[in-house]
Amino acid sequence: MIPAPFDYEVAESADQAVALLGQHGEDAKLLAGGHSLLPLMRLRLAAPSVVIDIGRLHELDYVRENGDTLAVGALTTHDRVNRSELLRQHCPLLAHTAGEIGDPQVRHRGTIGGSVAHADPASDIPAVLLALDAELVVHGPGGDRTVPVSQFFRGIFESALGPQDVLTEVRVPKVTGGWSYQKFNPRAQDWAIVGVAAQVRNGRTAVALTNMGETPVRAGAVEEALAGGAAPAVAAQQALEGTSPPNDALASAEYRRHLALVLTRRALEEAAAR
Repeated sequence: MIPAPFDYEVAESADQAVALLGQHGEDAKLLAGGHSLLPLMRLRLAAPSVVIDIGRLHELDYVRENGDTLAVGALTTHDRVNRSELLRQHCPLLAHTAGEIGDPQVRHRGTIGGSVAHADPASDIPAVLLALDAELVVHGPGGDRTVPVSQFFRGIFESALGPQDVLTEVRVPKVTGGWSYQKFNPRAQDWAIVGVAAQVRNGRTAVALTNMGETPVRAGAVEEALAGGAAPAVAAQQALEGTSPPNDALASAEYRRHLALVLTRRALEEAAAR
């Protein structure tokens, strides 16, 4: 299908993007790589009156070391995240997962910030960031603020971003423990039917689920069972607590619940073995 008519603006800085969002109101949308927004526009599930292109803000394309954390610019592509030596060394869960997104075309155009800001519960990166206890830097009319990822996702395609906010940076901790990201998708380039991220850090294992609710879901019951000494296979049986998987054309809720149990066990076993 053809998108509804829209005006097009190009932002030359994050401040200009904020100003343009204020000028055009809530019907304006930011465009980075376009692999989240444009499909919705073609289906007319999204019909912004103005598209503000921030894809030329090269200052938001980086991976930097900052003490015990790594800072990733919001316009860093999935391919660059996947190939970053810093991330592969200090946060391999994020680097690996970025290489599992879509196909090469998607990974070379899609950005980590776009994936997060879009707040699609079927997206891989949000669940990984939740398991990592990441922080997000948001630039708005009042300057920068830092939002814990646990407070960022509010619902399907809903986040803590205000109408004039621009996500500028993702911050993840350096980690040394085992990790895993398991997902089931019919084809390599498809969205995950279900995904599970597991990260061992400071002797505890964090677990988060993809596409098992309206937002990425932290599997707290699994984490508590592991902390209490339960074996991975036993702890994985708690994965469904607090979930509300969708029932759609791709899979039933019942099938997703089955997948969540299987993939959680696999993720925990792989993370423990690394």
